[in-house]
Amino acid sequence: MRGTVLYSPGDIRCEEVADPEILLPTDAIVRLSATCVCGSDLWPYRGLQPIAEPAHMGHEYCGVVEEVGSAVRTIRPGQFVVGSFATSDNTCPNCRNGYQSSCQHRTFMTGAQAPFLRVPLADGTLVALSDQPSAEMIPSLLATSDVLGTGWFAADAANVKPGSTVAVVGDGAVGLLAALSARQMGAERIIVMSRHEPRQKLALEFGATDIVTERGEEGVARILDMTGGIGADSVLECVGTQESMKQAIGSTRRGGYVSYVGVPHQVQLDGQQLFFAHVHLHGGPAPVRRYLPELLALVTEGKINPGKVFDLILPLDQVAEGYKAMDERRAIKTLLRV
Repeated sequence: MRGTVLYSPGDIRCEEVADPEILLPTDAIVRLSATCVCGSDLWPYRGLQPIAEPAHMGHEYCGVVEEVGSAVRTIRPGQFVVGSFATSDNTCPNCRNGYQSSCQHRTFMTGAQAPFLRVPLADGTLVALSDQPSAEMIPSLLATSDVLGTGWFAADAANVKPGSTVAVVGDGAVGLLAALSARQMGAERIIVMSRHEPRQKLALEFGATDIVTERGEEGVARILDMTGGIGADSVLECVGTQESMKQAIGSTRRGGYVSYVGVPHQVQLDGQQLFFAHVHLHGGPAPVRRYLPELLALVTEGKINPGKVFDLILPLDQVAEGYKAMDERRAIKTLLRV
C-alpha cells in the first residue's frame, strides 16, 4: 500500500510502505475510511521535533475492521470503529482511573496516513458503532479520534461548568473544538484568542462569544479587562509554547483552572509566577478513550459537527500539499481521502 513518510523537515512523501499485519493476538487491522494531518505532525515537519529515521506518519483514524487477532473478544470484522492516538488495554489502574493515554501498556499510534492500519490492544483502544455511518458523518467521526477528544479534555481538565467564563488560547483545530466542548459543557462566555478570520468565524459557529486578537501581555490585559480585572474561570491552553502557557496562566482568575493539551516545546514554568497565580494546572496527552462513547453519541445523534474543522480535503497522494497548507496556515486541518 501507499502511505505517508516524513524523511526530514519539509520532506514529506506518499510512497510504498509495508502492508500492516497482525503481530500480536490483541491486534486488529482496520481499513480506514479517512485519515488526516494533525497539528502535532507539524512539529517534526518544521524540524522542531527531531526524527532519527524516516517516520510513517499519522495517528487519527476511523474505519472498518478487516481482521482481528486470536485474543480479541469485543471487536469483530465488519464493525465501524474509532480509536485513540494512544493505545490502551482499558483495564490497568491508570485506565480504570480514566487516564487511558497513560495506560501501563500504552503505545502511541503511527502509520495512520495510509489505507490500512494495525491497531494494538484492539479491545481496549477501539470503540465500535452499532451501525455503518453515512459518508457525510465520516469527518466528524474522524475528529473524535484526537482533536475533538483533546479539545474535550481541555475543557474537562479546566473544570468548565455551566455558567462559567472560558478563554481558549490557540485557534487550531484543537482550540476550536475546545470552544465547542466548552459550549457543550454549558459555559456562558467563551473567549477565543485568534487573529485569523476564517478561524474566528468557525470559533463563533462552534459557540465562542468573544474573539481576542491580542497576544502575550496585551492578550492577558485584554482578558482581564473583559472580565472586570478578575480573569477567566477556565483557560484552555491548546498550543504548547512558552508564550501560550504564560498567557494562559496570566489570564486565569485566582483559584481558576488552566488546562494544557498542546504538546509542549521548550515550555518552562516560572515557579514564583505560578506560586502567586493561585491557579490549578492539569493537562497532558488527552485520554480520548475515556470520552469516545459520549463523543460518538453526540456525533451520531447530530448534536455536534466537529468535522467542520476539516477545511481542506485531498487524496492521500497529495499529502505534501496538506502539510504545507497547514504549515502556512492556509488550512486549519487537512482530511486525506484513502
